[in-house]
Amino acid sequence: MRIIVITGVSGSGKSTAVRALEDEGYYCIDNLPVRLFMPFVDLLAKSDEDFKGIVLVADIRGREFFKGYENAFHKIAAAGHTVEIFFFDALDDILVRRFSETRRRHPVEGQCTVVESIRIERDRLSSLRQIATRIIDTTEFTVHQLKDFILRIVRGEEKENQLIIEVQSFGFKYGVPLESSIVMDVRFLPNPYFVPELKNGSGLDDKIRDYVLENVVTAQFLDHFFPLLDMLLPAHRQEGKSYLTISIGCTGGRHRSVAIAEATGMHIQETWPSVRIIHRDIEKGLK
Repeated sequence: MRIIVITGVSGSGKSTAVRALEDEGYYCIDNLPVRLFMPFVDLLAKSDEDFKGIVLVADIRGREFFKGYENAFHKIAAAGHTVEIFFFDALDDILVRRFSETRRRHPVEGQCTVVESIRIERDRLSSLRQIATRIIDTTEFTVHQLKDFILRIVRGEEKENQLIIEVQSFGFKYGVPLESSIVMDVRFLPNPYFVPELKNGSGLDDKIRDYVLENVVTAQFLDHFFPLLDMLLPAHRQEGKSYLTISIGCTGGRHRSVAIAEATGMHIQETWPSVRIIHRDIEKGLK
């Protein structure tokens, strides 16, 4: 069986990866005592259940794990199973921000600050990191980008050197998306919000899309913007990027940015097959 061990620092996206693998057909179990690794693998291997493999999550929460993981991995491999160790990591400031946003308590015991806890955790995980099959840095990933990345790895698709592009609309009044690789401000375009019969719609509606895209200023803008993207996307791919987020913003994120994001996504899809279009603030734009 294929055995994937998910480990790494807290806040680095392990739970997100596990959910993606579970949906993919892997049997996932979190924080299993290390002494039960081999019995558990044997049990599933002999069962009639149809799984693509097993995912074992092991990290700093399992104190005894660090005393016996090497022996456990050796036994599993000796039984003929494939063992892969995915070590998840991220920059310290990103980890601190994630803990701040979720208000989670760091699993390191004591009255340490989050920064101190991250340092202690890194020290304890250092030997495990050295034997990892793959180190996954999630610093620049959004949740769905991480899910896509993990699935590409387990499916063997990451060797395709494919650039995954996300085009998203947003409203500047709600903040610029932090994951943006390219940000374009389209607040200079005519605003349907001030047209009474268009105000309550969105950039997905035909009338609003036509209002935005058929404007002379919009046409001039796109004549420059699309060729710029045609030059930038291959350059980003050449630099080794796997994901690229193009964020297009207007004031509220409901009209202009939505219409331009849709047009941009359609243009990019002519050359790049993996394009996702999302509208972050489309439901907030009238508030």
